[in-house]
Amino acid sequence: MKLIRTIASVVGAAALLTGCATSTGAGSGDEDNVLTYLEPQFFRTLYPPAAGFYPNGGVVNQLTDRLLYQDPETFELSPWIATEMPKVNEDATEYTFNIRTDVTYSDGSPLTAENVVRNFDLYGLGDTERTLTASEQIANYERGEVVDEDTVKFYFSEPSPGFLQATSSYNAGLLADSSLQLDNEGFGPGNAKKFVGSGPFVVDEEKIGTDLVLKTREDYDWAPPAVEHQGRADIDGVHYILAAEESVRTGAIISGQADIARQISAPQEPLLEDKGVEIFSRGTNAINNQLGFRFNHRFLRDKRVREAIIHGIDREEIIRVLFSESYPLAKSSVAETGLGFKDQSAAYTFDPEESKRLIDEAGWKPGPDGIRVKDGKRLVLRSNTALPQPRSKEVMTMVQDQLGKLGIAIEINPGDQATQNADAKSIDKVQLYHIMVGRADYDVISSMYSVNNRDALLNQDEDGKPIDAKLEKLLDKVTSSPKSEDRKKAVEEVQDYLTEQAYVIPFFEEPQVYAVSPQVSGFHTESVARPWFYEVSLNQEEK
Repeated sequence: MKLIRTIASVVGAAALLTGCATSTGAGSGDEDNVLTYLEPQFFRTLYPPAAGFYPNGGVVNQLTDRLLYQDPETFELSPWIATEMPKVNEDATEYTFNIRTDVTYSDGSPLTAENVVRNFDLYGLGDTERTLTASEQIANYERGEVVDEDTVKFYFSEPSPGFLQATSSYNAGLLADSSLQLDNEGFGPGNAKKFVGSGPFVVDEEKIGTDLVLKTREDYDWAPPAVEHQGRADIDGVHYILAAEESVRTGAIISGQADIARQISAPQEPLLEDKGVEIFSRGTNAINNQLGFRFNHRFLRDKRVREAIIHGIDREEIIRVLFSESYPLAKSSVAETGLGFKDQSAAYTFDPEESKRLIDEAGWKPGPDGIRVKDGKRLVLRSNTALPQPRSKEVMTMVQDQLGKLGIAIEINPGDQATQNADAKSIDKVQLYHIMVGRADYDVISSMYSVNNRDALLNQDEDGKPIDAKLEKLLDKVTSSPKSEDRKKAVEEVQDYLTEQAYVIPFFEEPQVYAVSPQVSGFHTESVARPWFYEVSLNQEEK
């Protein structure tokens, strides 16, 4: 297998030279038939409900199967480990699945009805003793039941219409009983070989934080009937390599040392295409890349201040300067390709004169240094740096410059991902939250804003009660309405309310952008743009 290593720097960019070949143990086939995949960040946990971070999901998606399969283009659900679509009662509180009886995990243990119930009891309820969280995608879960050897039934305390789609997500990837015994640390780096799924690939080697090798499972034969390829994967394995510097990733793709690289910035797209490299861009079809306003902060309680910020940001300039056609201008908090989208673009116009009028009306006057002042307080707000999101620091730097011209100072929170995650929980440390969430279901809007999930706007008081009870009530309608048409209407109502209250400003419909070398065919992603390598093949003549 090819290895890459940075050995020099030329005008600030890392140069790549061919490394020596090594054996990876990735199956019995030709080493060149192992796909080399470059990640800008490495996985932090393989616990499925916590696999939303792209490097996490990019691994879990290869190792697990799910009860249902979701078509990445149409979002249609179809059987996978389930033999048919489940029976659902009228109020969406009971789901009955018939499951295959010929599936085994990579450790040889069978996938049984009892095992499926154990999976969902953990994902639906979590386990505080092992610090394993419940899945935000599974609402109102009560219990699972084994009906017979090939039938399981799940019960919910309240309607849970999003459960169908949840069973198709890598966040509900099925695990062997041995893996279901792991605690939070057991799912973390250094323990990848303990992760046992029934998927088409198996963990073979791990170097903590830098290198992961999957080998192909020879006897895999239970792919979703809806996909064209069946049986064993064509490739012999996948080699994940940490390549934090974009110059390393792009250089390796151009030189043929790597096959696919994730997170390609807009300026690199035409350069790679000129070299014959395919740019694969896939939208995440859910909650757009945006700024959420922590509206209970003393400087943001006045709606006029929030509106002034919205009209003071030139979103089109940000996209023109930093991005490409892969990043469509957002028309709402929900992506245009997402379920329940409703156009709100009229609310997000760039109008600096209106912004000045609003901020003046709210009583903020220019101070000696140009920053607005009221009651002796300078109008200084802090934003996080969303490291998983494309060019977040550059986006916030442009926002900082644009709002600075209006007398609104923006401080960009420094620090690594752990620092960003910790500080984002405090309204005193982060008031403008740069965020997005990917999930191809109506419930994703609740995942983003509900006090029971990510609570991006920090909409709860010291007692945990919603500050804006109306917003929480609207979100509850999304997750508890059994009928699709009612859920769609509820998502539209949430978007209207977010716009009316000036709680967010969406930037763009966030994609995942991959560089794919010419020798790769059959690459695609699941419905929210995590890679899926099962159908990939490599053209040996091109390598």
